[in-house]
Formats: sequence, structure tokens, C-alpha cells
Amino acid sequence: MNHTTTGSPPRRLRADAVRNQRRIVEAARELFADRGLEISLDDVAERAGVGIGTVYRRFTGKDELIAEVFAANVGEFAIAAETAAAHPDPWEGLVQFFEYACTHLATNRGLSEVMLELDNDLDGLAEMRNRIKPVISAVVGRACAAGVIQPDIEPSDIFALVHMIDSLAEFARPVNPDLWRRYQAVVLNGIRGDAAPRLALTVPPLTDEQVEMAKSHICTGRKR
Repeated sequence: MNHTTTGSPPRRLRADAVRNQRRIVEAARELFADRGLEISLDDVAERAGVGIGTVYRRFTGKDELIAEVFAANVGEFAIAAETAAAHPDPWEGLVQFFEYACTHLATNRGLSEVMLELDNDLDGLAEMRNRIKPVISAVVGRACAAGVIQPDIEPSDIFALVHMIDSLAEFARPVNPDLWRRYQAVVLNGIRGDAAPRLALTVPPLTDEQVEMAKSHICTGRKR
């Protein structure tokens, strides 16, 4: 009887710990996607509905939480880059990776910062990014050799251009969350070789009114 009674609480605690960790990771994922990496662990605790002490019992600091949230995403980026490098068509391989990168970064501010801005090694995330870089060099090199992009395009240009699209996506998100797709096509058309056909611009530009609304939203956010 006594053994049965004393054995139950630890099982409940373990189940609570697992449940709390899931809530913390999910809350962090949402906050990182919306607001980037500058959020605090207090923000995560509030969103998850747990005490700050619970967060620190599961994670020693924010870097460990970042690594937990983004490890799978960064690994998937590496796979996408390797798939693009293996594509039989050099142009389609480049477009495939560029579209993958824009799609995932334009909808996740925190992932954008992990992929494009962080220099410190967060439990292997930097190592994973370093795995991606030579593969993108191969993708760009194949495209240049095939004459489907301008010969002076460098791998670092691809990262910069994706970052530009990501910045545009953040600006336009309040009024048109799909606008970045238009400028993705503009950018890819801009780096193509002269004789190559251009991509269609399937998303219309912002109206003057939408531009002003987007500017107002950005300014309001900065005043907070």
C-alpha cells in the first residue's frame, strides 16, 4: 500500500516535466518566429504559462533554448541545399533552394537571424550553417558554368539577396504577407543570364496606401 502511494508522485512529476518542456519549446518557437531572438526567457515563461524557474530547470539559458528550437530547421536547410546541388538542371536547382530559403525565412524571423546573422556556435548550429555554405557555392558555381546566371554572381550574393527578401517580407507582412514572392521573382530575374527566360511576377506590388500602412506599422513597433 505504502509502496504504491509513494511510487505515484514521481511518475506525475515526470509527465509534468515533459508537458512543461513541450509548452516551453512551443512558446519559444512562436515568439522566435514572430519577434526574433531578442525575446527573453521571461517572455517564454509567460507565453507558456509556467514560472521562470520552470524554464531554467529545463534550459540553462536562452542559447540552449534557441538550439533546441532551431536545430531541426537548420538541418532541413542543409538537406535542401544538398538536394538543390544534386538537381540535374543548374538553374532549377538554384531556384529551388532560393525559394526554399525565402519561404522559410520570410515566415520565421528567428530562423532568419539564426541562419544569416549569428556568429557564435550555439550547440552545433554554426557547424550546420558551415555545412550549408560549400553546398551553396557548388549550386552557384554550376549555374555560372552553365551560363544561366550572370558570371560575377558569388555564393555570398545569394545569402544577401535572401536576406533582402526577408527584410521586405517583414516590412510588408501587416498589409500583404505574400508580397515577398513578387520580389523573389524580381531578384531571380535580375541574376539570370541574358538569354534565359524570366519568371512571371504573379503577385501585384503594394499600392501607395499599403506602403503607408506598412510604414506606419513599422514605426509603431519601434516606439514600443
